Amino acid sequence: MKWFGRKAGRDESRPALSGGFARSGVPILGEWPRQYEAQARDAYLDNAVAQRAVKLVAETLGAAPLSASDPGIAALVAARSGGQALLPTVAVQVLLHGNAYVQLLRDAEGGVAALYALRPERVAVETDAGGWPVAYRYRVGAVATRLDADPVRPALVHIRAFHPLDDHYGLGCLGAAAGAVAIHNAATRWGKGLLDNAARPSGALVYEPRDGSPLSGDQFARLRAELDAFIGAPNAGRPMLLEGGLKWQALSLSPAELDFSGTKAAAAREIALAFGVPPMLLGLPGDSTHANYREANRALWRSTVLPLAETILSALAQGLSGWFPEARLAVDLNAVPALAEERERLWASVSAADFLTGEEKRALLGLS
Repeated sequence: MKWFGRKAGRDESRPALSGGFARSGVPILGEWPRQYEAQARDAYLDNAVAQRAVKLVAETLGAAPLSASDPGIAALVAARSGGQALLPTVAVQVLLHGNAYVQLLRDAEGGVAALYALRPERVAVETDAGGWPVAYRYRVGAVATRLDADPVRPALVHIRAFHPLDDHYGLGCLGAAAGAVAIHNAATRWGKGLLDNAARPSGALVYEPRDGSPLSGDQFARLRAELDAFIGAPNAGRPMLLEGGLKWQALSLSPAELDFSGTKAAAAREIALAFGVPPMLLGLPGDSTHANYREANRALWRSTVLPLAETILSALAQGLSGWFPEARLAVDLNAVPALAEERERLWASVSAADFLTGEEKRALLGLS
């Protein structure tokens, strides 16, 4: 019997799966962007906090020391294909989109020559009558490529984050961060607008003639042009000459407007929370969750980097097992500097256990 409902027929013991909740991006109610492309543009391309949070996780994972069951696997994962580094690219895609698709490029003998991460928003899952994946379709414009989902030697490895409402696609962090990103971007634009207007509250020219006559159209247009000449940072502090019957009435900012910096800082912390990065590592003010930078860095590894690395590396190892029997990929925890103190405490406690034999101590420490 073969998998995925192929020539031998579908495995009737498998539960039926259904179409998913989302295909490209996470639909969101409200004014936030709904599609993945718009969310990625607002967050990763236009927001410094979100971009730094994603790059911090991805680059940390990409620099993690790895242990592999076969040197060939380690070489494939470490090699650049098409100019891209595999692990950081896959990590960014899983964080943002919730899905990563790694194509296994073959050589002339049918072996794996390279691993290449495809753009996730261009990939769609093809299913059988029971909803189980049988292939993946990668589309660029009018050109579509069908990649087989063979269970033994697949043409593509699908790595996805958990989605509670979708059987085929993962859930990224962009949807949860979209509101905070929109607030942070709006606060940035508001601050720039304030600086463009001399970094002070705006005001109004009040016309108070003695006879109560209104301004003519020409007079209003001339005053509007003269007033526009005083707006902008280059004109800050420039004196204004007012004619008879005109006076300048300054307008003060509301308490909510004056607290825009606090709103922006809160949004930045929420963005960091969505991507699993301690705010202290992003230089955000007012964070006292961790006692010091070292503790925050260790929390990043334990809470975000290692779980994400386990998801990615285990999927890659499973996809490569058809060429490398008993393939295994993992982060070498003994070589991670941020976890050195934990390893020291573990080694000390195991060494002090006199009731254990030398072989048992080595097994507890993960040594062969």
